[in-house]
Amino acid sequence: QVQLVESGGGLVQAGGSLRLSCAASGRTFSSYSLAWFRQAPGKAREFVATITWGASNTYYADSVKGRFTISRDNAKNTVYLQMNSLEPWDTAVYYCAATRRAGLFRRVRDYDAWGPGTQVTVSS
Repeated sequence: QVQLVESGGGLVQAGGSLRLSCAASGRTFSSYSLAWFRQAPGKAREFVATITWGASNTYYADSVKGRFTISRDNAKNTVYLQMNSLEPWDTAVYYCAATRRAGLFRRVRDYDAWGPGTQVTVSS
């Protein structure tokens, strides 16, 4: 089972950028499909973006399309989320998730490994 740890969160002004990283342990990292989710206070965890094991396919939530980019470096066992043009409604705890299943998945229940999360706060 892969273990995940996010980093890179913080406080940023609206219109700014952040890059989140998710470091994974385990020799089979490259075989996992990966994703980013987020959860704002009082709200359900929601899908942000996902990437297949070979990085050949990605999929984004409509709310972040054109602003966020997911990528991965299998040699470094790391997945990234580049976030540009951040807005206050992007404020949330951001989670990295992994699944052994091949493909692009958007539901929380599709993923069986989660990181502890990293806080992103966007001020207006």
